[in-house]
Amino acid sequence: MKKTYRIKDIARLSGVSTGTVDRILHKRGKVSPEAQAKVEKVLKEINYQPNLIARSLALKKNYKIVTVTPLFFEGEYWAKFSEGVDKAQDELFSYNVTVERLYFNQYNKSSFDALIPQVKQTGCQGVVIATLFRESVIELTSGLDQLEIPYVLIDAYIENTNCITYYGTHSYDSGYIAGRLLLDQIEKDDDIAVFCFIRKGDQSSTQVTKREEGFHNYFIKHSYKGKIHKVRIYGDEEGDNKDVLASFFNENKRVKAGIIFNSRAYLLGKYLDELGLADDFKLIGYDVLDANIELLKSGLITHLIAQRPEVQAVNSLKALFRYLVLGMKDEPVNYMPIDILMEENISYYNNYI
Repeated sequence: MKKTYRIKDIARLSGVSTGTVDRILHKRGKVSPEAQAKVEKVLKEINYQPNLIARSLALKKNYKIVTVTPLFFEGEYWAKFSEGVDKAQDELFSYNVTVERLYFNQYNKSSFDALIPQVKQTGCQGVVIATLFRESVIELTSGLDQLEIPYVLIDAYIENTNCITYYGTHSYDSGYIAGRLLLDQIEKDDDIAVFCFIRKGDQSSTQVTKREEGFHNYFIKHSYKGKIHKVRIYGDEEGDNKDVLASFFNENKRVKAGIIFNSRAYLLGKYLDELGLADDFKLIGYDVLDANIELLKSGLITHLIAQRPEVQAVNSLKALFRYLVLGMKDEPVNYMPIDILMEENISYYNNYI
């Protein structure tokens, strides 16, 4: 059975007074940094779990957390993240926690910028931020710092912010791994294509930029002798994409493999199929969406790299809750596993929320 630790037990183990422990546990009054460190060390060692319901009800305080993420359609990547938000919200409801969701167009930076004043006016106690537009995120977080509102970053880590924690993959390493997966399938002098969705007001998302950097560095390190073609297509204006791809493949017939650094590999698959190229092309994509899984099983997508968006959502909201109610911080950076999925193992994949 798990042992119950009283305040005086924690004080004895920490070598401080019971009053000091009480102030730290209940976030009232000042204590020295040395005493704080001693008590936190003991709390971690004994895996201290206070009665959260009693704590939140005793405080008689409501907590509003705002999530700032891309707008989505059913079946897309951010729909998976939203499912995790639903789960976390259900679990935290008894602790007086509510979640308000704000959405932006992930292909239009100005839509994120328009949310910045809205976030500040919500009266929230914490924010979860998807970091697609780096400079805009820095502007938002600077304002939150001034208001002393804590925030968690997801999607890609941004240095020099005061986020209480980050949940997501290591974007550079993810791209580096993708480079190995693709190069293993081709000759070192074969040409390949990197497909990029055009975003208004920003060249690419923070995460895509870091993934692409890792990808290119793998090829440089391993003496790749072919040519990497960058193909720009529209994320929210699909009318011209088929013509753009038809023209590209007509001019670059040696390209038989490629990668896209976001979850919309299924859109490329549709175009390749319509152009009669699906049988001869090897594609690597990201994220376990039903439409991507179909292409993985068909053989057009050879690998999917996944990052467990539902788990990111649950962990991010709970991290803010622990910080707000208990004054406890998660590790500053929490990297998710970089899951590599193939036709042979996709049936066994589980996000384990």
